[in-house]
Amino acid sequence: MALQWVILAYVVAAEAAVAIFLTLPTPKAVKSRIVSLISLVLQPSLFIIPFSAFQLLDIYWKNEHRLMCTGEICTAAERDRYEKSIYKSQRNAVLCIAACLLYWCIYRVCKYYREIHSMEEVEKRYKDQ
Repeated sequence: MALQWVILAYVVAAEAAVAIFLTLPTPKAVKSRIVSLISLVLQPSLFIIPFSAFQLLDIYWKNEHRLMCTGEICTAAERDRYEKSIYKSQRNAVLCIAACLLYWCIYRVCKYYREIHSMEEVEKRYKDQ
């Protein structure tokens, strides 16, 4: 596995852990601190979106220019190598899509929590009046 795919796999694992951590039920004080910390980290970690898009374009380009091994002239080893490269590219495409989707989910959960928090403050102000 090349270095960029190892990095992407670790980023996807970290995003999955953060998403699980965000959705766990916790007290409001702890949850607000967690969300504020993750919100601070979200903007610098936006690099994952263009990185994944570039990797998807690379997968597409390699798929379009890959030598086909479908005829009778291919040996068993060549056919196995061809299938292995197809499986690897599918795995890498799933990694790229998962990275983007998990980033989006984390972003939306943080945004929803901030909106709920602001609505609760508005409701508290109206009750105090």
